[in-house]
Amino acid sequence: MPYLTSSGAALRTSGAEQLGVGVPGYAHPMLAPTEWAELNRPGTPLHWAVLNIDNGPGARPDPHCLEAAGRLRNARERALHGEAPDDAVRAAGGRLLGHLDLAFGSRPFGELVADAQSFLDWYRVGGFYLDRCPAERAGLPAVRRLTSTLGALLEDSDSADGGGMLVLGHGTHPHPGYAEAADQLVTFRGPWTDYRWSQVAEWTAAYEPGRFAHFVHGVPRTHLEEAMRIARWQGAGTIFFTDRDDRRGQTNPFAALPSYWDEFVSRIGPGISE
Repeated sequence: MPYLTSSGAALRTSGAEQLGVGVPGYAHPMLAPTEWAELNRPGTPLHWAVLNIDNGPGARPDPHCLEAAGRLRNARERALHGEAPDDAVRAAGGRLLGHLDLAFGSRPFGELVADAQSFLDWYRVGGFYLDRCPAERAGLPAVRRLTSTLGALLEDSDSADGGGMLVLGHGTHPHPGYAEAADQLVTFRGPWTDYRWSQVAEWTAAYEPGRFAHFVHGVPRTHLEEAMRIARWQGAGTIFFTDRDDRRGQTNPFAALPSYWDEFVSRIGPGISE
């Protein structure tokens, strides 16, 4: 299958790299308590999860989201401070990211910074997920200005250990310059029917696999291994695969757990500790 556009890209993705889970946005914790609870289970290879209250932080602190954020932050602290020494992936990740909707570059800079500050003040997030991020070269200066400002906010925050994390949610391969504007880029977001025949941009071969994330819906259980093989060959370090899709009224297939969640995470990381 045409996973790569050049043989050179295969050199940096031998398949040995450790994949991790990125959650692009579960439903509200009150509606999806199981989903949020799963993120705190020992052994879950979580890199990060996005908190989105009302297409952003909302108008005021939400008690259900405050509780979910606190639990995830505590789980990360336990991993970082050695209470789960064998859980190397969790110790390297497990961040909570605030959802910022860039609306493909149409939202004012001041609104986005205000939303970011609310996320930091209320939920003590460890970074930001910049959804609907522009992908064209023309949008790059504005995104660089925003990520530079967000980076400064995170450095000044006591909740963002390690300087925080910024993820650009393009959903496709953007102009290469975006790779220098954030820690990670989402270079695929879509259905399995497209993913299994997808190709990776050649410029990504210059970067480590941890710089890219893939979110794929409609992945049958019988194709999980194939999907993970594609992710490794294309240099993705963070993934979320689900058998849910965007049909039958499901506007967000990533809002809930896939039916094969346990199998999915056990294939990625050290497995789930009961």
